[in-house]
Amino acid sequence: MTIHDYPVVLSLWQRTEGLGLSRSDTKDSIAIFLKRNPGASAVATLHSGELVGAVLCGHDGRRGYLHHLAVEPKFRRQGVAKLLLRWCFGHLAAERIDKCNVFLFSGNDAAVAFWKHEGWTARGDLHVFQKMVR
Repeated sequence: MTIHDYPVVLSLWQRTEGLGLSRSDTKDSIAIFLKRNPGASAVATLHSGELVGAVLCGHDGRRGYLHHLAVEPKFRRQGVAKLLLRWCFGHLAAERIDKCNVFLFSGNDAAVAFWKHEGWTARGDLHVFQKMVR
């Protein structure tokens, strides 16, 4: 993924149920994220260039994080998300990152089912806290 993909990726994210966007998802913010995590995020396209999926991937030097994994509805259940995840995990492994986290909204049952199916484990012993710093 490059910042040139931003308009079509943003459109996909805006149309994806259960995916929340914020001021952290402006073009400038995504450009900073991509620069800080070069080569980690990915898009999936058809030979025609049509975007069918996207994911943001990064790490803090200790843990990996995935954000906004989305696949066009007509291309779901065809392995697109798995390919995107494989890309991300390859990058994280090359950076010697052992664990990866993803955050889901409560009530997003489809996402919970997907991540469980992919072998991810929910951490019932953790709470997520967040505070705006600017």
